[in-house]
Amino acid sequence: MRVYLDHAATTPLRPEAREAWLAAHDGIGNPSSIHGAGQEARRLLEDAREQLAGVLGCQPIEVVLTSGGTEAANLGLKGLWWARDAADDAVVLPDGEHHATLDVVSWLAATQGARVRDVPLDARGRIDAAAFGAALPGAAMATALVANNEVGTLQDAPALSAAAAAAGVPLHLDAVSALGQVPVDFSAWRGPGADAGGLAVMSVSAHKVGGPVGVGAAVVSRHARVTALVHGGGQQRALRAGTQDVAGAAAFAAAAVATERERDTETQRVRSLRDRLVSGIHSSVPAARLLGDPDDRLPGNAHLLFPDAAGETLLFLLDMERIAVSTGSACQAGVAEPSHVVLALGLDERAARSVLRFSLGRTTTASDVDRLLERLPSAYARAVASGARA
Repeated sequence: MRVYLDHAATTPLRPEAREAWLAAHDGIGNPSSIHGAGQEARRLLEDAREQLAGVLGCQPIEVVLTSGGTEAANLGLKGLWWARDAADDAVVLPDGEHHATLDVVSWLAATQGARVRDVPLDARGRIDAAAFGAALPGAAMATALVANNEVGTLQDAPALSAAAAAAGVPLHLDAVSALGQVPVDFSAWRGPGADAGGLAVMSVSAHKVGGPVGVGAAVVSRHARVTALVHGGGQQRALRAGTQDVAGAAAFAAAAVATERERDTETQRVRSLRDRLVSGIHSSVPAARLLGDPDDRLPGNAHLLFPDAAGETLLFLLDMERIAVSTGSACQAGVAEPSHVVLALGLDERAARSVLRFSLGRTTTASDVDRLLERLPSAYARAVASGARA
């Protein structure tokens, strides 16, 4: 049986989501149609939007359904950029962001004239609050992860939003990795009285909480100025045109509600398993080093540096043992790259190629952890020997 420890990449579909998806597909009708069948589809869609709003801490009208977290981030970043005041041309970008953000900002810089104001991370992966605040004045927009998708470090989302609001700069928060693991509350993070600046858009994705792949949402404040990416039909406040995916929305909502309902107890269980995993690794592979904040991190995340062992070699050796993990680094065109997040922590390229991310979730068991701890030491020894021969 396979041991799956890559829940940060995608987590198994929840039965509640599967049932909601199938039930929605038993119906007919376009939710934009005015006949009875269409209005029944509309009711299912709006019920799902209301449920998602309850989990995300926003108003239902602020939930813009998308094809996933990447599209949501694109809507937030490009939409805020195109709606900006023409004189503002800077984007505040912390180091170590997800590629869904990095690649959009790179595109804005290469094709739209954006100037990037980089903000460093500290050695634990936390955004430098002083540098973030200093970079904000006069910027067109800012962006930040709520939780780093690789090393798991949690950021102070309310403080980042407050700093952006004080500077009058709209902020996009990527909450894809955070949803379902820590409290997510758009309205509380935005705070009262924030109009031109502060939290404007937040991106989330269904498949990180047991929903289907291909469904996500951008929470877009009613006060934010955002230009649409897709036009034609005027759906969803004219921010994302096209026939809406009723079944996908219903499945996302079912997964999000179920995950939020059990979040407190499940977080405690998963954190305990993660701590057991980290302690076991430190005992059997003393050279291994936990990266990210040791305490203020996602409960299911364990990101470790394995000196002198290539991460992709370790991944392959564990996969041969039917244990699925991740290097946590980008892989483009089949070429493994050093983790840009590890580099942002101040470590060198050799270290950035020697990491593994273990991410635990709802289906992880103690036997899964034990299986990894049993097989990891020999895999590490083989990976070190392989590197020495290279």
